[in-house]
Amino acid sequence: MQEKEATMASTVFFVDLSASFKENLVQKLGRLVEAAGLSKVVAKRDLAAVKLHFGELGNTAYIRPVFLRKIVDLVKGQGAVPFLTDANTLYAGARSDAVHHLETAVHNGFAYSVVGAPLIIADGLRGKTEVAIKVDGKRFDEVYIGAEIVRADAFISVAHFKGHELSGFGGAIKNTGMGCASRKGKLAQHSTLSPKVKTKTCIGCGDCVAHCAHGAIRLVKEGEKKALINEEKCVGCGECIVVCPTGSVQIQWNQAGPAFLEKMVEYTVGVLKGKEKKSLFINFITDVSPACDCFPYNDAPMVRDIGILASTDPVAIDQACADMVNAEHALPGSCLKSNREAGEDKFRSVYPHVEWEIQLDYAEKLGLGTRKYKIEKL
Repeated sequence: MQEKEATMASTVFFVDLSASFKENLVQKLGRLVEAAGLSKVVAKRDLAAVKLHFGELGNTAYIRPVFLRKIVDLVKGQGAVPFLTDANTLYAGARSDAVHHLETAVHNGFAYSVVGAPLIIADGLRGKTEVAIKVDGKRFDEVYIGAEIVRADAFISVAHFKGHELSGFGGAIKNTGMGCASRKGKLAQHSTLSPKVKTKTCIGCGDCVAHCAHGAIRLVKEGEKKALINEEKCVGCGECIVVCPTGSVQIQWNQAGPAFLEKMVEYTVGVLKGKEKKSLFINFITDVSPACDCFPYNDAPMVRDIGILASTDPVAIDQACADMVNAEHALPGSCLKSNREAGEDKFRSVYPHVEWEIQLDYAEKLGLGTRKYKIEKL
């Protein structure tokens, strides 16, 4: 993989959420996507993968299906053939195999009759339908990507921009690098993330045991019951971190954090290999929940709904989104206990040990894009 130095600013197109009888928000989205260069990304007869997160059962922060319908219609308008896609999850939930994944997607509103395109799970029935892509990276020589995304002619990432417990925030890079990985690929990215239990504050409630899909946690008697994690069984999915009611399950971020972020970026390189001129990224800064849409709930948003952004540069769009979120005042009732003022880092408030900038720096270094951007408001 060649390292490149980005010098010029990338254009990130933006629409706010204002609307009127002359132009509603769905129509504004259409104008945004066209301005960002959809016609240059997809061509006639292209099979176009529209990568999104269908939302876990019980989560309501995911992007509304009506917006995906608009994107689908625009892709069809170019003579291309779109399909909505995601890869199966590493953790046990409502999307860990293709059957349950598709059932969940339809339950959450992504039926063909609504979105106008078929749903295809990129890594097959049990997450093993994959293609190995050479990347020659710092962390990986090759990465494992859902086969149907690799075989698509064009790639469109539609990401809900929000906080994330492992990467600080989830945007275009996470939706691409983590979201398109097969089960083997997800495991490879998480492999250094075995958490530790802070026994002084652990209350032995067993919530982490009940939620662990891999049997890696058990309660042991040390005067009082305490959780114990078996590092050999742990896959590092991070679900126990969020479900712990006392915050006693913690990642050892001094080693794991930077490695995870760099691995995710190298997977993004793998997904986009051969599609560098055939990719578009759309980020929705709405319902900015503190955690991933993978959980069966979503907490109150940290900041107000800001708008929708689009760009052919995944680094620039994520940097722009992070800057916009951090420029806001925190909303009343959110989980933020610090950094609530405009200009303060909202993601660091929730996940103080996550250096989210690492993913952007490394992505820029690898030539995925640039952190320098200019906003063009439509």
